[in-house]
Amino acid sequence: MARSEKIADQREHVAANRDIREGKYLTFALGDEEYGIGILKVKEIIGMIPITSVPRTPHFVKGVVNLRGHVIPVLDLRLKFGMEQIDYTERTCIIVVEIADGDGQTRIGIVVDSVAEVSNIKSGEIENTPMFGTRLDTDYILGMAKIDGGVKILLDIDRVLMADELAALEE
Repeated sequence: MARSEKIADQREHVAANRDIREGKYLTFALGDEEYGIGILKVKEIIGMIPITSVPRTPHFVKGVVNLRGHVIPVLDLRLKFGMEQIDYTERTCIIVVEIADGDGQTRIGIVVDSVAEVSNIKSGEIENTPMFGTRLDTDYILGMAKIDGGVKILLDIDRVLMADELAALEE
């Protein structure tokens, strides 16, 4: 399939699924940008706790935490997105999300600069992801929410935290 056909198929798929993007999103900040994750994917929000580093993991993997007897991998979303690393502050927190991993669900912690609020986003406020060119992969973006004169990037957290990367964490 040609790249242009793939892009056209992706646009049609997104347009057909516009209504499923409507709903409640936990919004958070990374630098000056605001993002949203579907609230049904969010299991809890915790303050920063000690993270045990794991050797030979990708640079964005901070390590693991013991959360009430469960070992959960923790990724720094800033680093995953290629942003500059910063020192953690009192507003830095870990959002524990549950993502599909083929056989079931896996819990992962993602470090974000700060959590803002839960927003109810209507389908009329969501636009398709703009095409930035043929070489940029934006499959992990559900859409762009236009709220209060700004834009929040709505993430498909399952695609942000891809299954092949999770398999590498478990090795």
